[in-house]
Amino acid sequence: MTTTKDPGSSIFFRLTIDGLDLGLFNSCDGLAAHVETEEWQEGGNNGHVWKLPTRVRHTPVRLSRPLTPETARVTAWVSSVATGITRPTAQIVALRADGSQVAQWGLLDVLPLSWTGPTLDPASPTVATEVLEIAHHGFTDARAA
Repeated sequence: MTTTKDPGSSIFFRLTIDGLDLGLFNSCDGLAAHVETEEWQEGGNNGHVWKLPTRVRHTPVRLSRPLTPETARVTAWVSSVATGITRPTAQIVALRADGSQVAQWGLLDVLPLSWTGPTLDPASPTVATEVLEIAHHGFTDARAA
């Protein structure tokens, strides 16, 4: 009898930047690649039009979570852009509730685009959350990240 693992009903995401653990996030959005193409109409070939790849675009990745002690690491990384830009490699690992790995992605040349902290309002009972948005130049072998 084989058992199947939970397909991911309770997934969370661990983000590391060049080995620096920025903690666990509840949501991750924007892991995508779009291949732009150019059409080429070959003379004498009326059966189809060639689609030739020209470039690959990657959308920004947005990660969000409630505030944690790792929030200070995130804001320090975002603030470090002011003293010079380095483009590190990142790793995002999707984890089940039991900590077992579902999938992982390595991101090349990561740059923080924005960080949004919580609205701190004593009249509002909502959870204090943060959102980190990062840009990258493509995917790499996640084990190398």
